[in-house]
Amino acid sequence: MKTPINKLTFPELPYAFDALEPHIDAMTMEIHYTRHHRAYFDNLMAAVKDTEMADMSFDELLQNISKYPTAVRNNGGGHFNHSLFWKVMSPNGGGKPSGELAAAIEKEFESFEKMQEQFNNAAKTRFGSGWAWLSVKADKSLCVCSSPNQDNPLMDVSECKGIPILGLDVWEHAYYLKYQNKRPDYVSAFWNVINWAEVEANYKAAL
Repeated sequence: MKTPINKLTFPELPYAFDALEPHIDAMTMEIHYTRHHRAYFDNLMAAVKDTEMADMSFDELLQNISKYPTAVRNNGGGHFNHSLFWKVMSPNGGGKPSGELAAAIEKEFESFEKMQEQFNNAAKTRFGSGWAWLSVKADKSLCVCSSPNQDNPLMDVSECKGIPILGLDVWEHAYYLKYQNKRPDYVSAFWNVINWAEVEANYKAAL
């Protein structure tokens, strides 16, 4: 996101709240988008107002997040992560990637299934709240990792730096109404709604 932070707008959800049923339920989607994401966005705007951060690009801010207040790290990450999350899902999602992304996955992980297994493990074993990611590293290779809270691989505080192209929210608010404490079931369901065209577009942009 090269846009200056003070020019950011709250993104529209690209589908109806019930569009990802039965994998993600409508009530969870509505609460997640209108309350959780909206709060991150509003709190970010409030935190950067009348500061030098307001004129920075969002990417620049995240890449230097260690210099800025915790409220900016948490809410900036929350806004970035959710903005990506909504787009990498689709009512017509699922299946497997193709083209350049599929080739890159096979090169790095040997197969789509092995990448999927690593991603699932990252999502299921993230203690507490956080995210699982498929990212492009500086050397253009792919990596899978997880991050705590609303951190992401763009941040200079991240243990696994890169440009995220696919992310899964494993905070309880993302799945608890439908799946309760069965996070693995939610992680498995996510593969049915992944918008691989969007993920491939993210991959090409990251290169």
